Amino acid sequence: MILSRPRALCALLAGAVALAVGPVSPPSAQADPGGGFDGPTATARARVAADVLMSSYDPVKAWFPSSWWNSAVALQTIGDYMERTGDRRYLQQLDLTFEQNKGVFPAGYLSGDPLLGNFTSRAIDDSEWWALTWIQAYDLTKKRKYLDMAVTIAEYVEDYRDDTCGGGVWWDAERTYKNAVTNGLWIRLTAELHNRIPGDRHWLGRAQQGWNWFTGSGMINAGGLVNDGLNTSTCESNNQTVWTYNQGLAIGAGLELWRATRDPRLLTTVRRLADSAIATGGLVSDGVLTESCDVPGKVCDDNQKQFKGIFLRYWMDLTDTTHDRRYAAFQDQQAATIWDNDRDAAGRLGLRWSGATSADHPNVFDWRTQASALSALIAAVPALPPVRSLSATMTPAQPVVMPASGSATHVELVAGLQATAPAGQTIEADVRASGPAGWTVTPTQSTVTLRPNGSAVPARGSIELDVAIPAGTPDGRYPVTVTATSGPQLSFTTQAEILVAHTADFDTGTAAENPWLWDVGGSQSNGVQNRFADGNAYFVYRFPFPSDTATASVALTIDNEYVVQVSGDGEQWTTVARETEHVHGGENKATLTFDLTPHLTPTRTAYVRISDSHPEEGWGGRLYHATATYNS
Repeated sequence: MILSRPRALCALLAGAVALAVGPVSPPSAQADPGGGFDGPTATARARVAADVLMSSYDPVKAWFPSSWWNSAVALQTIGDYMERTGDRRYLQQLDLTFEQNKGVFPAGYLSGDPLLGNFTSRAIDDSEWWALTWIQAYDLTKKRKYLDMAVTIAEYVEDYRDDTCGGGVWWDAERTYKNAVTNGLWIRLTAELHNRIPGDRHWLGRAQQGWNWFTGSGMINAGGLVNDGLNTSTCESNNQTVWTYNQGLAIGAGLELWRATRDPRLLTTVRRLADSAIATGGLVSDGVLTESCDVPGKVCDDNQKQFKGIFLRYWMDLTDTTHDRRYAAFQDQQAATIWDNDRDAAGRLGLRWSGATSADHPNVFDWRTQASALSALIAAVPALPPVRSLSATMTPAQPVVMPASGSATHVELVAGLQATAPAGQTIEADVRASGPAGWTVTPTQSTVTLRPNGSAVPARGSIELDVAIPAGTPDGRYPVTVTATSGPQLSFTTQAEILVAHTADFDTGTAAENPWLWDVGGSQSNGVQNRFADGNAYFVYRFPFPSDTATASVALTIDNEYVVQVSGDGEQWTTVARETEHVHGGENKATLTFDLTPHLTPTRTAYVRISDSHPEEGWGGRLYHATATYNS
C-alpha cells in the first residue's frame, strides 16, 4: 500500500565498494542481446550489491527493518539475483521469512496494519507483493509450500474483485480505490499461477479478465503511460502521477499473460508501454530512468524509493522475451550509470541513478534504494550468465584516522575476494594494492588461490593490508585501491576511502556520518538529522582518537526516549544518560556533552552507543548531530 506509512524508515547499509575495471562494452558488442555488456563483470557487480543489501536483513524479525511490502520486494529482488546468477546463498533467509512471518501479527510489529496471517492484510497490494515473492521462491526451490502460499494469497485478493467501475481489484479492504498497482499485480500474479499450475483454467481466466479491464479502464493515457488510478465517483482516470513501477507492472503483466496465451496482441500493447516509457516525455531524463520525485529539489518517500527497481525487474523480462537490442541497451545503460555515478564508498546504491545531489537535497542511500538499483544490475547480467566471475571488496570500506602528530598512523584493511568457476577449476588471482603518493601499503602485490565449486556458493579469499599514513597528512578522503586479476577476462577493482580527520562533526543521515558509524544495530535514518533506534535497535559511533590524546568529549543533539552508553572497547558499556520519561514528540531535545576521557582505551578509542529507554513503545533515542573533540 502506498499511503499512510509514517514510520516506514530506512536502515543504513553497511558494505564494501567495488569498481569495475576497464571500459563498458557497448550493447552492439554483445553476443546475447538479452544480457549484460560484460558477463563476468556484471555478475560480480550484482553480487557485491546483493551482499550489501543483505547486510541490512534482520534475522530476528526475518525481514528488512521497518517496512512490510518493501521487504517483500527486496526479497524478491534477492530471488531475482539468485535465479539470474546461480548464487544460492540466501535461500535460508527466504525460508526464514516464510516460516517466521506467515502468522498473525498486531499492528505495528511488522506492518502499520494488523497482519491477518498468510502474509495478508487490509492492504491488498501488499498481499500481492508477498504472493509474487513466494512464487519466486517456488521457482528457485520447487518447494510446493511457496506456491501454495501464493495461491492462498491470490484467493484472499480475489474476494476484493467486483464489478464496481466495470471490474478490477480494490486497493484496500475498505474498497476506497481501484488503481494501477493493485491490478497490475493481480494480472501478473494470476498469470504466474496459471503458468505454474498444470491444467489451470481459473487463474488464466482471472488474468485475462483483469487485463481486459485494466487496458480498457482509461488508466493507460493517450501517451501510453500509466496513471495511478481511477476516480471512484466517475470511474475515469484520475490522471495522477505516472510512477515507474506502474508502468513496469503493466509491462510485466502483459508479458506473463502472453506466455500463457501467446496472443500477439499482448506483445503489441507491451511494446507500446515500453516505448512510451523511454520516449521523449516519458520516464527518462538524459538517458536515465527518473522518478518524478527523485529529481533535485524533491524528495521521494520510503515507498517511492523502490519504484524504479520494480520497473527494471519487468524490463529485464521484456528484454529476455523480445531480444530487442534497444531494450537491452537501455537496461545496460541504467546499470552502467548506477555503477559509475550512484555508488558511495561503502558500495551502497542511491536513489538518484544519475548521482545528482545537493546540500539541501542530498542523494539518499538505504536498503530500499539498494534493492531498487540492484534490480538494474541484475538486468545487466546475461540471461545465460558466465560461470567464471571474480569480485573484490574492502573492509572497512570507510575507515577513519585521527592521526597523532609527528609519526605515521597505521590502518589495517582486508581485501576480500569472491569467485565462481566450474568445479575443479582453480582461480589464481593476482592482487595489487596502492595508496596515495607518499603512503605505504603492505603488501603491494600478492596471489590468492580460490577453488570454486560452481556458482551456488562463491569461493572466498582475503589479504590483510597495512596502510601507513604519513604524519602531517591534511584532512580529507584518500583512496586505497586493490585490483584483482585472473587471466585476460577477470578483473575487478575495489577501493577503501580513508577519512583523515582531526574533528568529528556531522549531521546524522548524511554521507559525513557514515565513516564514524561503527554499528548500525538495526537503527533507522529518515533523512538528514534523523537517526533513531526503536525497540531493541541501537547504533554505535567509533572515535579513534590520536595516540597522544589526553582528554576527549562528545556532544550529542538528541531527544525522545534515549539511552546513551560509552565504552572503550565496544563491548563493555557504561550508561551515562537515560531518559526516564515517556517522550514521543521530541520536546526534550537538547545538546548533551559527555566526558569520554575515563573510557579511553590504551589505543585511545571511544565508542558511543544510543538505544531506546522504553523499547516497548517504539520512540527510541533520536540523534540529530554529533561532535567529538580531544586535546593532546
